[in-house]
Amino acid sequence: MASSPVHGSVRLTQDQILLRDAVRVLANERVAPRAAEIDKTGEFPQDLRRLLAAQSVFAIPFAERHGGLGADLLTLALAIEQLSRHCATTGLMLAVQALGAIPIQVAGSEEQQERWIPGLASGEKMIAFALTEADAGSDPGGIRTRAVRDGDEYVITGSKRFISHASVADYVVVFAVTNPDADKPSRRLSAILVETNRPGFKVTRLEHKMGLRGSPTAELAFDGVRVPVGNRLGAEGQGFAIAMQTFERSRPGIAAQAVGIAQGALEVAAKYATERRQFGKPIGDLQMVQAMLADMDAGTEAARHLLYTACQEIEAGSPEAARWAAICKLVAGDNAMRVTTDAVQVLGGYGYVEDFPVERMMRDAKITQLYEGTQQIQRLIVARSLLSPR
Repeated sequence: MASSPVHGSVRLTQDQILLRDAVRVLANERVAPRAAEIDKTGEFPQDLRRLLAAQSVFAIPFAERHGGLGADLLTLALAIEQLSRHCATTGLMLAVQALGAIPIQVAGSEEQQERWIPGLASGEKMIAFALTEADAGSDPGGIRTRAVRDGDEYVITGSKRFISHASVADYVVVFAVTNPDADKPSRRLSAILVETNRPGFKVTRLEHKMGLRGSPTAELAFDGVRVPVGNRLGAEGQGFAIAMQTFERSRPGIAAQAVGIAQGALEVAAKYATERRQFGKPIGDLQMVQAMLADMDAGTEAARHLLYTACQEIEAGSPEAARWAAICKLVAGDNAMRVTTDAVQVLGGYGYVEDFPVERMMRDAKITQLYEGTQQIQRLIVARSLLSPR
């Protein structure tokens, strides 16, 4: 990515430029050398978690009064993008930390924020976001996990699946049915923070995935887990609304991950095209290769501009925040899949083997079209915005 602070209508502040460039150096020097090994072993990189904590990267999305840097959504996206250029697993560490904390930020009381956020900002504690179930992914109305009130506690019973980082998290924000007889399906759910050391909480399975292999994706069981009512975020029945507010601020993080993956693949492909010789000259001299690289660059810049604009619109309180979040994830995720696939093509047989990182980047890119709402769901959100009365 060029170092210019201007991106279409988006002008980065000096602080944003400094932070972006600092994270870029961190990613180049410390994250890139670990990326292939993380993918090969499938182990969560605790060393990089400690590195991000020590360098205050986890503090980016949190308020200064809670030990954070008080940065906005665009600044968070810049950091996720730079980390993901080399290692999507590491970029996801920051994205999931922000995702899990958003319900606390948008619905938690000041006491709850003071209780939980400082540990998240320092990186001492980690958090996960548990909405999806085996039969309830894009349809939160199908959630079956129950939280039954018993005096000053909730008793949670049920299961969750495909939960990023739940096996290494200290807290999990769980969306559970508290009012099964609500007049509207959207009022059935509540959001409750569960400490993972509570009796009855169990990780029952870790998924073996195509990509993001160093990022644990867990299936969870809740067997009568007792949680104080004081751990509920917002009022009973507000869980669905809290989840939707969360996605408005978390989907740009996935778009940033996608932009970073695409940028990383483009850089590898462009470098390879200057070094690989065929027919007596670098393959970068071949017009068909040049055309592929140009399209990869154009698509990635377009996705980046859209992401940055979306971040500013959402941060400014746009009434179309859901549309902006959906459209930037849609464009960035689809672009990442195209660019990484083309990067493999540019490298030919070398792109298909582990000697170069583009095959890993292609595998990592696919998930950006799936999690936090599939691309089909994003298209529905955008279409509904276009077709709704104005």
